[in-house]
Amino acid sequence: MSTYFIIPGLGNSGPEHWQTFFEQSGDNFKRIQQNDWDSPKCDDWVETIEKTLSTYDLSDVVLIGHSLGCSTIAHWAAKYGKQIKGALLVAPSDLEAPQYTFPATGFTPIPLDKLNFKTIVVASADDVWVSLERAKFFAENWGSEFINIGDAGHINAASGHTNWTEGLELLKKF
Repeated sequence: MSTYFIIPGLGNSGPEHWQTFFEQSGDNFKRIQQNDWDSPKCDDWVETIEKTLSTYDLSDVVLIGHSLGCSTIAHWAAKYGKQIKGALLVAPSDLEAPQYTFPATGFTPIPLDKLNFKTIVVASADDVWVSLERAKFFAENWGSEFINIGDAGHINAASGHTNWTEGLELLKKF
C-alpha cells in the first residue's frame, strides 16, 4: 500500500484546503510538518522531507506537493536522487517571477532536472503564482505528465478546492 506524504506550501494548508481533506481521507496520508511555515529556508524543508522519509520503504512513497511544496520536492529530488513511487505536484509556484516576493530563502533557482520518478503536474489557466506556460515548462523539464484543469485559481481553498475528489482520483495513477 502506498504512503502519501503531504507537502504544503508557504503558510501550510489550512482546515479547508484540499491537502487537509486528503490527510483526513485515510491513515496512509501524513503531512510533513515544517519548522517555519512563514519564512522558510529551502535546506531546512528539504532536510525535513529526507528525515521523514528515512524510515519508510521509498518504493511505496508518493509525495503530494502544493505551491512552494512542489519546488521543495524538486530540490529534494535534485539533492538526494532517490527513487520513490511518484509525486503529485499541484500549482507549482514560480518563485522566479517578479510577483513572488514572499520571504522564502534558497528555493531559487528552481531545479529543472528530470525527476527520476513518475510525476504529474496539475496547473490552472488563471493561477496568479504561476502562468500556464511556466507550469508546462516545469512539467516538461521534470518529465511530468501535465494536466490543465482550466480556470481554477491557485488550486487552494480560496479557489474552492476543499474536498477535491478529482485530486484524490489522480493518485490512482501512481
